[in-house]
Amino acid sequence: MTTASTTSGPRAGGAAGSSVPGPDGTRPRRRRPRPGRLGAIVTFLTPALVLFLLLVVAPIVVASYASLYKWNGFGLPENHVGLENYTRALGDPTFRGDLWRGLVLVVLSLVVQLPVALGLAMLLNQPLRGRSVYRLLFFAPYVLSEVTTAVLFTLVFSPNRGLGDTLSRWLGADAGAIFADPDTVLVAVFLVISWKYFGLHMILYLAGRQGIPKELFEAATTDGAGAWQTFRHVTLPLLGPTIRISVFLSVIGTIQLFDMVWVLTGGGPIHASETMAVTMYQYGFRRFEVGYASAISIVMFLLSLVFALSYQRFVLRRDTEGALTTQGGQR
Repeated sequence: MTTASTTSGPRAGGAAGSSVPGPDGTRPRRRRPRPGRLGAIVTFLTPALVLFLLLVVAPIVVASYASLYKWNGFGLPENHVGLENYTRALGDPTFRGDLWRGLVLVVLSLVVQLPVALGLAMLLNQPLRGRSVYRLLFFAPYVLSEVTTAVLFTLVFSPNRGLGDTLSRWLGADAGAIFADPDTVLVAVFLVISWKYFGLHMILYLAGRQGIPKELFEAATTDGAGAWQTFRHVTLPLLGPTIRISVFLSVIGTIQLFDMVWVLTGGGPIHASETMAVTMYQYGFRRFEVGYASAISIVMFLLSLVFALSYQRFVLRRDTEGALTTQGGQR
């Protein structure tokens, strides 16, 4: 008994790097890394840190600086205009329309795309015949690049030549015009986005569902819960972390949407499908208003940053705290 008590004391309060107070109430001193270990840490972290500074921090700094000038991208910026580019962006009807269209795409994704992906994940979790083939078919579009996907749908719905346009004309419709009509082009773009990305969310939900212990479902069945009650009170709550990550990826992806829209519609017709990234490209590389385009890029960055920090603070907090609590309990 005495030996066991003596052994457990240092583990609880005197382990290296532990913040748990010892038996006397004092916190142990952390050991400093040995010189050899510190050198290994610096060696492995330096390449990643250099790349992060060059590819992430440096472009943000340069764009922030250029956004304060009226600059065409040639030479060094000289005509300082302060925050004029930002006030111009916020007062531009096209840019405000970009914000509205981005919000519409986010809402459609949360209301249509993610629930469909969740439903398919629950269906493919059942013992269906050939379900591995279905999983592969549904996930395959995500492997394609956005440019390839956009070119594919452009060919399919090409007026008078595409397969989709031909089939729709046989049925008495005109699907080839959906990308040319301002009233339908945004919905058409959303359908293409959903076709490409719902497989990713489906796989995420499927992985989350398979990570739930079977004993919980057996206990729910024993208590008399039906299929819907089991899904509502067991599956859905335990899929919460996966769903929250899926929502985060969907929103951030919508804010940064460019390649697919540019190839599909170029932002047209009449700015009806234009996004913030498309507007930034138009001004930066078509009109050579690099200062104004830089301001738009900084607005996009701030929107993404504020959303990410707020989402982590108020939505993902329970997941991170739960993980830390579990790790603390295991220690």
